[in-house]
Amino acid sequence: MAREFQRGHKAKVSDLTAGTDLYVGVQIAGPGLTFDISCFGLDANEQLSDDRYFVFFNQPKSPEESIQLLGPQAGDTESFRVTLDRVPASIHKLSFTATIDGAGQMSQIGPGHIRIVAGGEEVVRYAFTGAEFTTERAVMLGDFYLKDVWRFAAVGQGFDGGLDALLKNFGGEVAEEEQPQQQAPAAGAPGFAPPPQAAAPAPSFGAPAPQAPAPAPAPSFGAPAQAPAPAAPQPPQYPQPAAPAPVHAAPTMAAPLAPPAPAPYGQPPQQPSYGQVPGQYPGQVPPPAPAPGGYGQQPSYGQVPGQMPGQVPGQQPGYAPQAAAPGAGLAAALQPYKEAPTGSRWTPQNQQLMRVDLSMGGQAVLARQGSMVLYQGKVDFSYKGAGFAGRIVGNATGQEMQLMRCTGRGQVFLAENGAHLHAIELQGDAICVSAENVLAFDESLQHEVRRIEGHGIPGGALFTMQFQGTGTVIVKTHGVPVVLPVTPTTFADSNAIVAWSAASQVILSSQVRLRRNAYPGHSGETVNLQFRGAPGNFIVVQPYEV
Repeated sequence: MAREFQRGHKAKVSDLTAGTDLYVGVQIAGPGLTFDISCFGLDANEQLSDDRYFVFFNQPKSPEESIQLLGPQAGDTESFRVTLDRVPASIHKLSFTATIDGAGQMSQIGPGHIRIVAGGEEVVRYAFTGAEFTTERAVMLGDFYLKDVWRFAAVGQGFDGGLDALLKNFGGEVAEEEQPQQQAPAAGAPGFAPPPQAAAPAPSFGAPAPQAPAPAPAPSFGAPAQAPAPAAPQPPQYPQPAAPAPVHAAPTMAAPLAPPAPAPYGQPPQQPSYGQVPGQYPGQVPPPAPAPGGYGQQPSYGQVPGQMPGQVPGQQPGYAPQAAAPGAGLAAALQPYKEAPTGSRWTPQNQQLMRVDLSMGGQAVLARQGSMVLYQGKVDFSYKGAGFAGRIVGNATGQEMQLMRCTGRGQVFLAENGAHLHAIELQGDAICVSAENVLAFDESLQHEVRRIEGHGIPGGALFTMQFQGTGTVIVKTHGVPVVLPVTPTTFADSNAIVAWSAASQVILSSQVRLRRNAYPGHSGETVNLQFRGAPGNFIVVQPYEV
């Protein structure tokens, strides 16, 4: 009887069958969609170092015929014959993939599968549906990989970029399009390189925008940019005003969130005119910066660093304190800490405090129990169970995620242990967030708990929550996080990872390194997470490690 695999399940081939001459069948279909189904033979670095082991419709077999493309069979869109004992020693992984030739998304596919048949008997089947994907145009279905012995893994990982993104991910090159006078491929055969598609909108997590087909230069941290070679004199170029950044593509996690200082009570906020320094009156000359103190000198007690002596906090430089009615000094001292103006559903009050206005949007908010520090108006709080997935988290980690449901007409202020809070707005896209870093989210978002198992991870597994739809997620971090693009060599500590793009593939990677708390007899072994994905995918890490 065939074993039913779920995404992420793995097994030794010898536990499935004693044979090595295997049939691999793939079923995938969708209304109006055409698919290219291929097999990549990868080396020990998971790269396509020998393009003769890229088996597809234009190259139906490998040199020694250990991998052969058989074509459509009964119940399968495409099929392969794999003879594992004939695969050369330089090939360590066989990755079976499906890509859409032309327009379309993997969310449009119907029920499909990848299965293995040995000796005429089906031994394993991994079934999938379009509900598991969103905007992806390619998917890695399953892998045979060599780890002491041959093993099989159900992958089910999507890519937004299609076949060309898969080729680049595996170190291959996309062939240039032939000239029009070249002979066209035979009718009915799908084209090798799909036409370029419009890039999907970047997630609203500060992710790097999808790059053009040309490889982007590696980022340099603090290194001066190399000047280009001298060229012929050019007419002077004047800088053009930068186009406004899209609302949902601006990085939201590159710096602490600090609200602007509110306007005086009863007056609308004033916008500085062109060329005017915010907080400076028209015609006012900026005061000179205070002279630095002597070496080792500390500011006097009660004086804010960089503040002129005798200056009241929040008062414009150059003005002496006014001895007005009693209480004026207190009002000036409290002015910088007043509540931020309303106008949006989620508003950060400072780096550690977030306010949600339930009157806007007309939908409930789910937040961690105990995260409410203040509320105004008529607000109802009720217990919200995390469901079966939440009980799994609780049983495995001992820390079940307890949620409360906030409804009504009023404002709720949320915080937890002074953590930095960040509002992540989703507009139809998806993101994965470590369950420990979720503080609150709109109930309108679709969410599910996923488990990444691994020996060495605290609790035996890493639990993540995937959010998708339209709404806002409040993420908490230890310190100011950083957003990094996903490359083939991106690794992150399981304690430091905060979130990543939903289209990224997560792989457990055990490495040995000397930890700060290593002691005699301690192996120093830790479990890292490796991330892989097409250009445009990202991860978010925090400056924190247990």
